[in-house]
Amino acid sequence: MFVGDEWQKHRKWFQTALSTRVSLDSYRPMQCKLSHPVMTIAAYSETDRYAARVLMEISYGHTFTSTDDDFVRMADELEAEILEIGELGSTLVDFFPIFKYVPTWLPGPGSFKRRALELKRFTFETMSLPYENVKAKMASGSAKPSYVSNLLQEISQTAGGIEDEVRIRAGAAVIYQGMTCTGAFLTSFVLAMVLYPEVYRRAQVEMDAVVGQTRLPTPDDQPMLPYLECILKEVFQWCCSAPLGVPHYVSQDDQYRDYYIPGGTMIIWAMTRDADTYPNPEVFNPDRFLKTTDDTDDLLDPCTFAFGFRRRVCPGRLLAGSNAWLVAANLLATMDIGRDHDSSGQEIIPVPKFSSGTPLYKHPRPFPCKIRPRSDKVV
Repeated sequence: MFVGDEWQKHRKWFQTALSTRVSLDSYRPMQCKLSHPVMTIAAYSETDRYAARVLMEISYGHTFTSTDDDFVRMADELEAEILEIGELGSTLVDFFPIFKYVPTWLPGPGSFKRRALELKRFTFETMSLPYENVKAKMASGSAKPSYVSNLLQEISQTAGGIEDEVRIRAGAAVIYQGMTCTGAFLTSFVLAMVLYPEVYRRAQVEMDAVVGQTRLPTPDDQPMLPYLECILKEVFQWCCSAPLGVPHYVSQDDQYRDYYIPGGTMIIWAMTRDADTYPNPEVFNPDRFLKTTDDTDDLLDPCTFAFGFRRRVCPGRLLAGSNAWLVAANLLATMDIGRDHDSSGQEIIPVPKFSSGTPLYKHPRPFPCKIRPRSDKVV
């Protein structure tokens, strides 16, 4: 979407729902409740679930108690389909662009168009069902406050038209799809802790010194857990869940430093792999972000670019960051994460492998590990 009146309206709605201190504070109790260690354990095998619970509450005011929730199942299916169809080389048109002109009914080359039309229909259905559910609950007086219900109430008082309803429907779906990046980030965190157990043990020592073992960590503990903060920054650097961001192209000729960029050029960044900024970028090393480390003040915080820049920065970055911190902190406080063993008792060191779908998201493939409660109190 180009910057303009339409973009500004969406941006205003997103900022109000996701970036203001009032809204973020209002989500805290819900986030803490959903990051309960029992839910965290259950969420490990499907790490998108924690983010899904939070974002479904925010977008639609919908609470689900089953992992087979219809809305979440449809969103999962849509995500899988988009990742598959978005993979480079997944259709003939990627190799022969002229096929974009073939008619939809033509067998073979026309199949990608039929699949795209079916995906379009399913996308609209996935967006519409939870949206219509909110409208029905508003009519019966049982709707909880949410992004959709708040905006529908707002436009009802300002004579908003059908165009506004379409925008709200699409905007809520965009917020909910934020679960993909959060789930990928949390899985990458677990993978890093399995590969680098000394980092996890050191973080647990810090956690025990600050929180102890009689309560769960809360956002108020965050300033006193600097090493955990370094770990999360390093996850962004080591395995950014959106390694290419959302590629954009410049709308007109531009000049950046010594580079001339013609209008229409697609821009993709590769900052996390700059060895001049991050020495040995493939090595997971949270110490690089410690304040006691030389030249830390000049080290670029990956959180400053992982969510985009300036007017294109992700409006949900603060919410995503707090979600990731709560789950990671609860895991440290309550769980021992380690390597699994084979039948002969030897440790299994996972080889990091990542999804081969669209490069928009980078999600670790399933890997062996062992997660168990640190004490009976957790159970």
